[in-house]
Amino acid sequence: MAETTTPTRVAVTDAAAALVRELTAQHGPLMFHQSGGCCDGSAPMCYPVGMFLTGAGDVLLGALDVGLDEPVEVFMSVSQFEYWKYTHLTIDVVPGRGAGFSVEGPTGMRFLIRSRMLGEDELAALGDR
Repeated sequence: MAETTTPTRVAVTDAAAALVRELTAQHGPLMFHQSGGCCDGSAPMCYPVGMFLTGAGDVLLGALDVGLDEPVEVFMSVSQFEYWKYTHLTIDVVPGRGAGFSVEGPTGMRFLIRSRMLGEDELAALGDR
C-alpha cells in the first residue's frame, strides 16, 4: 500500500538544521518566529524558547525535525498568516549578517525563507480548500 504523508507549511534545509543544532548547544532549545518586516525585513527570527512570547496573535506553522530530542516550533503572526497561508516556507541559511535579535547574528550566517505556493492537494489536506 502506498504511504501517504501529510503536507506541512514549513520545512528546514540540512544546512539550516545543522546551524540550529549548533545554536541549541549554545543557547538551549530554540524557536522561530517569521518576522513581518520592520527592522530586520521579513526574516525568520530564531530565539531561545521563552525569550519571544507567542500568544493568541500568533499561528503555529509547524515543528521542524532538526535532529534534536525536541522539534523546533515555527510561528507567524495571525495577520501575516492571512497573506502567507497558501505558501510553503523553507528555512534556509546563507552567509551574511544575521538579524539583530536572532541568535545566529554573531555566526556570520543568517536564516532566510524560501517559499513556494502550496498545491491544491496540499491546501485541501491542510484544510484551506
